[in-house]
Amino acid sequence: MALVLCLLILSSLSLKYTIGGDVCVSGHDSGPVFEEQPTSLIYPEGLTDGKVTLNCQARASPAASYRWRVNGTEVPLGMDPRYILVAGNLVISSPQSDRDAGSYQCLAVNRCGTIISQAANVKFGYLHDFPSDNRSPQTAYEGVGTFLACQPPPHYPALYYRWYLNEFPSIIKPDNSRWFVSQITGNLYLAKAEPNDTGNYFCFTTINMDVSIKSTFSMANQLTMCASNPRKSAPSIKVRFPAETYALAGHTTQLECFAYGNPVPKLRWRKIDGLLPSKAGASAESPTLTLPELSFDDEGVYECEAYNSEGSNSYQGRITVQAQPEWLEVITDSAVDISSDLHWSCVAAGKPRPSIRWLRNGQPLSTQDRVEVNGGRLKINNLTIVDSGMYQCVAENKHGTIYSNAELRVQVLAPDFRLNPVRKLVPAARGGQVKMECRPQGAPKPTLFWSRGTELLTNSSRATVTPNGILWIHNISRADEGKYTCFAENYLGKANSTGHLSVRDATKITLAPSNADINQGENVTLQCHASHDPTMDLTFTWALNGVLLDPENSAGPYHRVEGKENIGDLLIVSGQLSQAGMYTCTAQTVVDSASASAKLVVRGPPGPPGGLVVKNVADTSIELRWSRGYDNHSPIGKYIIMGRSSLSSEWRRMRTAPANIEGNAESARVIGLIPWMDYEFQVIASNILGSGEPSMPSHTIRTQQAAPTVAPSGLGGGGGDRNELIITWTPMAREYQNGDGFGYILAFRKKDTPTWTEMPISHVESSRYVYSNQSLSPYCPFEVKIKAYNRKGEGPFSQIAIVHSAEEEPTVAPSSINSTALSAFEIQVSWEPVKELSTNGILRGYEIRYWRQHEREAAADRVRTAGLETTARVAGLRPSTRYYIAVLAYNSAGTGPPSPRTTVTTRRPPPNRPPGNVSWKTDGSWVTVRWDHVKAMHNESAVLGYKVLYKHEGQTALKVLDKGKTSVSLPLPKDNGYVVLEIRSWGEGGDGAAHETIVSRDSGTGMMVQNKAGSSLCFHEILLVTGTTLLTLIGLLAL
Repeated sequence: MALVLCLLILSSLSLKYTIGGDVCVSGHDSGPVFEEQPTSLIYPEGLTDGKVTLNCQARASPAASYRWRVNGTEVPLGMDPRYILVAGNLVISSPQSDRDAGSYQCLAVNRCGTIISQAANVKFGYLHDFPSDNRSPQTAYEGVGTFLACQPPPHYPALYYRWYLNEFPSIIKPDNSRWFVSQITGNLYLAKAEPNDTGNYFCFTTINMDVSIKSTFSMANQLTMCASNPRKSAPSIKVRFPAETYALAGHTTQLECFAYGNPVPKLRWRKIDGLLPSKAGASAESPTLTLPELSFDDEGVYECEAYNSEGSNSYQGRITVQAQPEWLEVITDSAVDISSDLHWSCVAAGKPRPSIRWLRNGQPLSTQDRVEVNGGRLKINNLTIVDSGMYQCVAENKHGTIYSNAELRVQVLAPDFRLNPVRKLVPAARGGQVKMECRPQGAPKPTLFWSRGTELLTNSSRATVTPNGILWIHNISRADEGKYTCFAENYLGKANSTGHLSVRDATKITLAPSNADINQGENVTLQCHASHDPTMDLTFTWALNGVLLDPENSAGPYHRVEGKENIGDLLIVSGQLSQAGMYTCTAQTVVDSASASAKLVVRGPPGPPGGLVVKNVADTSIELRWSRGYDNHSPIGKYIIMGRSSLSSEWRRMRTAPANIEGNAESARVIGLIPWMDYEFQVIASNILGSGEPSMPSHTIRTQQAAPTVAPSGLGGGGGDRNELIITWTPMAREYQNGDGFGYILAFRKKDTPTWTEMPISHVESSRYVYSNQSLSPYCPFEVKIKAYNRKGEGPFSQIAIVHSAEEEPTVAPSSINSTALSAFEIQVSWEPVKELSTNGILRGYEIRYWRQHEREAAADRVRTAGLETTARVAGLRPSTRYYIAVLAYNSAGTGPPSPRTTVTTRRPPPNRPPGNVSWKTDGSWVTVRWDHVKAMHNESAVLGYKVLYKHEGQTALKVLDKGKTSVSLPLPKDNGYVVLEIRSWGEGGDGAAHETIVSRDSGTGMMVQNKAGSSLCFHEILLVTGTTLLTLIGLLAL
């Protein structure tokens, strides 16, 4: 017994418990707390000269020491030189996969206990080279889908796949929906092959490890394209995501889907049992659906649909979201009295449900003796010193493990009031009650009792001592003033603490607030006056329905009315419906308080109706029922019903029966709805003070299906290949479909024939139908009409439209071809038109083909008329050159047969020299300009005359001189402006080179040497203005 008493006395001196012979000092020491824990990593296999570092740091007093375990076995620190401990961190030199791969945990230890870290997995990554064997060549056909297999070499972890064509780095970018690289298999998929896809394809793989990146590429996959007549085909999904995908909450998951087809299919994703998460973003229309930050709301069945003009194909699979363990409740450091009981609980969420186990100083804890372990609950009865230490609650499932750490300190000490003495002065109000607390430290918990002077207090009608040592005195009088002492005692010792009770006058409400009634937006003042003990301060507080208000906030609706200390009136500015209720004024001192209440009624627009229920759903109407909301003290006058469909997020007023809904109604029928459409509804009540807030939206309903009521629009067509009739229309929008199983019925017949041919088209987005028949005449008129159908029936036919079958090239060539040389560079061609009946369609115009004498006709240059003209000019020719000419009729299908060819020879070129020795002389308001005659050489066309363009400020004039004249007189400007002259020769070969000069009124007599056009910047800038006029002159001369 003496030994036990000695130990308890030592404990009361703050010596707590022993770990391995060392003492943990209460109030001074603390157990380890991790600040950094090791994390998993992947190290490159074969990199033997590197190091792996696993971090571990803990905060502790005294400082912690460290040990490490791998796969549950102690790491031989100090025995194997490859393992080094650096301030808690484990450094592994020359890592080897066969020796060092595994699960590592750090143990932090000091004299207060031991904790163990989360596990960190060390794995070794590798990527072998592709085999050097040549790969078998592959053949693909134009318009048909195909794929190239990557067949990656052995590797860890997962690879990132790319492909390049012919040579690096010509990386294939799958951004046009025709290509797709699967990041699951690495295969390269091609939705529709094209002629230019022939080439050598290489699979390029990359692996990313924590300390390095490695890449390698395959041998060539040779792909050869075979020419064929590509046929259109509906989509066929070739890349499918798993039927069941398990993904972790908070992580990103991806689903792959890709289809062959011609035209190249488009893709869209949907969630069958809900809305597709908005975080899918642009991936909702790409081959890889990406869902970041997964949550349990994202669970469900997802569908990938591939579609083109020829049809659609879809595939479904489920995403099941699971989760790593996550703490909902953790354990915290606790200081508990000796001989008492410890109750700890930790709760973790996760999917699958986590299992929970307990550790004490790094060792498993199970039910035995005083210890009870029941899942997440730990109970230790009759605590002793040896129960002190570091505890860990561990939650784990197949996705991870988490730890919650806490230190348990078992306390042993004699009663002590030093930290929590009894209050020295305890004021109390006369007629009220007072509480005097006694909270000494002590372990075990001490026994408590009170005395007044030498009188021991026991429970009576006016005094009560609770089991936890609180003294209550009721109906206080002046006689209760005096000293009160609390005594505390356990088997380690005794202690006491004394306080003085002082009795004061009670606080009373002298003017209580009165009930008030206002309209919304009005002001009101609530009065409140009180009396109190003059030796104490008085304060007022206000509460609305039990919630304290803040009159000191100048921006708020509540304001204190300034006045004497005993006045606490409250001003409410612009009262709102939310401010109606019971207002309580409380006048209080430090010893007591008094309260009084009043009711404020605020009249305003009605509150939102409740209990909104949709009944009797039909195709164009529903019945809506609701319960009356609060009328806010003003009778409800009427209701309106708002609604919105899946087509728009905006609420709009709905048509109802009756049209005006009276204020005593609790149901109405909504009419004029669209069949097979999703709707939500709200009800809004109103009275003479305005319209209230809308009700909560109803649950989403879908109206019943009905047969379509309108026909598709935009009916037309035409064009296409030989023997085809192409019919087009505008796909019907969702609001006109009226039901599922939607499609079109297309009817057509040759004009002036009695029998219609009907074709059902089952895809809602179809907008085109091609009818092929070898017996179809070119450009044959058809009458076409279209109607929609769904599961409930068929709609009306559209108006009849006339659509022609595909045109064919004209079968007759133009006749009477005539060609004339206009100059050295231009000819004119004319012909007799073809008859419209022989054009197999609408004649668009004519094509002139021309080629030189020694050229092949296949290389001929071509000019087309924009209409049905029968003459055309061809410019840009070579001088003195013989050309062959042929004319062909054309329509939208192509050109017809060529006419018999004719020939024409362009004229000799004009002299390439401008007029020389240009001189001028001014005489008053005129100037006379002279130049030398231009003599043509033997290979040039003769000069027939000269053209002069002149311009001065404010006007432009043209002058054409007669043949042979080499001078001209021109008027000068009235002011001191200038005249710009351009002189050139002309003849059968066209216009020769130009000479330019500037003449002003004050220039007198002058002479200029030969100067070619555009040789001066000044000339060039001025003549830009005159270019159009000069071209006009040339045209006039040619006529």
